[in-house]
Amino acid sequence: MNQKRVLITGAAGFLGSHLCDRFISEGYFVIGMDNFITGDPKNIGHLASNSNFLFIQHDVTNFINIEGDLDYILHFASPASPIDYLKIPIQTLKVGSIGTHNLLGLAKAKKARLLIASTSEVYGDPLVHPQTEDYYGNVNTIGPRGVYDEAKRFQESITMAYHRFHGLETRIVRIFNTYGPRMRLNDGRVIPAFMGQALRGEDLTVFGDGIQTRSFCYVTDQVEGIYRLLLSDYANPVNIGNPHEITIKDFAEEIISLTGTTQKVIYKDLPVDDPMQRQPDITLAKKILGWEPKVGRVEGMKKTFHYFKSLTEAELYKSEHKDFSNYNKE
Repeated sequence: MNQKRVLITGAAGFLGSHLCDRFISEGYFVIGMDNFITGDPKNIGHLASNSNFLFIQHDVTNFINIEGDLDYILHFASPASPIDYLKIPIQTLKVGSIGTHNLLGLAKAKKARLLIASTSEVYGDPLVHPQTEDYYGNVNTIGPRGVYDEAKRFQESITMAYHRFHGLETRIVRIFNTYGPRMRLNDGRVIPAFMGQALRGEDLTVFGDGIQTRSFCYVTDQVEGIYRLLLSDYANPVNIGNPHEITIKDFAEEIISLTGTTQKVIYKDLPVDDPMQRQPDITLAKKILGWEPKVGRVEGMKKTFHYFKSLTEAELYKSEHKDFSNYNKE
């Protein structure tokens, strides 16, 4: 039997690198693609000598050529944190639109199944709680976060258009806040922000009054849900996330307790369009995929903190997380 081949874009990112590991462990030949705009080569460094892994440095917003057959494509190339997509808004929009279009064309040419990484951000600041897949969302299209939200919403639309018009096999995963090893420490998201502050002895920064909620899914659970969705026969969007909700204020206290630090929580103004509630309804994932998360927040946070503690002092105290100057040409 021929070995199945999968292309994973955003392969050097947090989720992308874990997906590379999973598919290699399942016996696939994995082609990883990344331009390192937000990805990190060290996330896939352990795969460099693996005979079932090939890496191609490439920007998916440019034409994509892959030699040989492809069975599956997973499109995970995109900035994923507000601090990133506010600095590179055009690239964020392009990777969700032009990049997705390029990969849909590749999937059509190769007769491959394409899974796209959508997001809970398609729901915006939701007026329905918890969020179900049939909720259309409450998104500010022209706000600063709109570059990410609308890129993902367009990505879903063009994917479904290819599915309906060309009969392409497509899958759409709506990812809710995911965490674990290989997250970038200073990427602006709440878990690496809190853990970095705790490790540096800084006060923990909460935006707004801290009553906004998030639901955190450990990376192995997320990868399992994505894997099952890819191999399913369901083409409409599916929420994959952990429905156990917590306020940011309470979460900050959990992190202080976990890390054994003595810092206090300080409060700053809430960013524009920051969603007040985020909780997935996973009824569909349970029904279609037989999936639900297995790793609780206490266990997952311990594993994640262990990873952040292993970082070097230089990595821990590096304030500017990424230099995008080469990508922001006048």
